[in-house]
Order: sequence, then C-alpha cells, then structure tokens
Amino acid sequence: MQIKPQWVTGFVDGEGTFYVGFNRNQEMKTGVQVLPEFRIVQHERDIKLLHALKKFFGAGVVRVNHDDRLELRIRKLEHLNKIVLPFFDQHPLLTQKRFDYLKFRKIVERMIQGRHLTKSGIIELIDIASKMNRGNKEKALGLRQELLRSIG
Repeated sequence: MQIKPQWVTGFVDGEGTFYVGFNRNQEMKTGVQVLPEFRIVQHERDIKLLHALKKFFGAGVVRVNHDDRLELRIRKLEHLNKIVLPFFDQHPLLTQKRFDYLKFRKIVERMIQGRHLTKSGIIELIDIASKMNRGNKEKALGLRQELLRSIG
C-alpha cells in the first residue's frame, strides 16, 4: 500500500489524536507519569491500513483499542520528537486539530528538556494539555491541585 504524505495529513485531520495522559505512579520521582501519544483508531477490518501507517512512520505499535477497534499508537518520546513532530511541521494539519498538535508539540519539546521530571514542570504540562480537546480534564486538573499543594 503506497501512502503519500498529503493523504496522511488529511487522514489524521479526520481520524488521528494527539493525547497527553497524566497518571499517578509512585515509582516516578514526582508521583506522576506523563504519557504523550499520537494515535489513529480504526475498525479491525482496516488493520492493513494501520500497518501501512506504522510502516510509513517507521514507528509505533498496532494494538487493540476497544472491542473491534485497533489503533496505531506512537508513544516513545524519541519517535514523537524525531518522526511525528517533523512530519506534521512539514505537512501541517488543516483543521482545528492543528491547535491540539501545536500544544502537543510544546509538551513533547518540554519533555525532551526534562521538564516532566519536576512537579512544577508537570503543572506546566497539565496547563498546556488542559487546553487541548481531550477527555478526562478533571483527572489532570486534580493532579495539578495535588502537585501545587505538595510544593507549597
């Protein structure tokens, strides 16, 4: 399956997601793990397309998302920074999703700088992510409040 960059951009505009999760994790120095991910979800009948996109990006994993849906998920920080960000910088999204991408980009860049390794840095990342079109904002904002209390 031959996939062209312009097609990928259009497809991601409709079907892709830039997401940043924040999970409590006591093994982390801050008690919070930051998980940025780029994801495309499709019905299982389109598994070949997901594998073609994985090959196109040269990164990620195709896995079950929910029920009869599968996803291509790219989560490794290095892959996000060296593959996903340069691609979407060179081939910009055209819909409102571009604004989520730009916030996602800021988060990945700050993580590359190590800002996710401090409580104040995580608060900064939550503030950026809370402006994205994302579910479960309450959980992230609750973690933000906990972090603020813990650093006084």
